[in-house]
Amino acid sequence: MRLALCNEVVRELSFARQCALAAALGYDALEVAPFTLADEPDRLDPARAAALRRTAGDAGIAISGLHWLLVAPPGLSITSADPEIRARTVAVMERLVDLCAELGGGYLVHGSPAQRMLEPGREAEGRGYALECLARAARAAERAGVVYCLEPLSPGETNFVTGIAEAVAVVEEIGSPALRTMLDHRAASLGEAVTPAALLDRWLPTGMIAHLHLNDRNRGAPGQGEDRFAPVLEVLRRHRYPGWIGIEPFVYRPDGPTCAARAIGYLQGLSESLP
Repeated sequence: MRLALCNEVVRELSFARQCALAAALGYDALEVAPFTLADEPDRLDPARAAALRRTAGDAGIAISGLHWLLVAPPGLSITSADPEIRARTVAVMERLVDLCAELGGGYLVHGSPAQRMLEPGREAEGRGYALECLARAARAAERAGVVYCLEPLSPGETNFVTGIAEAVAVVEEIGSPALRTMLDHRAASLGEAVTPAALLDRWLPTGMIAHLHLNDRNRGAPGQGEDRFAPVLEVLRRHRYPGWIGIEPFVYRPDGPTCAARAIGYLQGLSESLP
């Protein structure tokens, strides 16, 4: 397993301390939420990105990729009927693609549910806008040599792309080699008709799944709820999944550093116990 800690879990620490803590716990990388770096992360220049990359390298850890892309700056949307909002959003997406490459990352996860809501009664129009924006991001990813992952989320979070099959349809319609989907364990547990393990078994062989987030449906980390992750790890092992696994809880029990420590301990122990 190549495990990356989603850095917002420990965002109260400086970036250098985030890197040091993650490395000390045994994580291979940080997966960075751009809003933790700056209020306007799209304005971070290559020199700042290079400094952050050196900081991670000095701690003995990689930056695997980016997620939570459109939280900051405020007011972004890929489905807005306002062309100025969409143009601003695409500019941010394209800059974050380049930032990911500058940081040494290999993928971006496009979740951002509030920034992709379809307006009731104008769903087809909003979907068209979203595909235009995603196509632009995919072309930027092609140029930068990274993968842009459209993240399916549960119907309780958004009304656009609420399952892997829908995400695959979007990926196929756009037709870019740099655009893929991924699986978020919590979202899949809440919104899909079959288990996350069954989804992985179905879709990993197609090459459509380029990333994975592990979290419990109770919003905690793996091992802090009722979900069982052995079936997922078994499928990943059977298919020889080569990608990163991001650890992305949303509730940090009892705090961020302890939550991060418990998650990796649980997953490593579980992996070692598999036949």
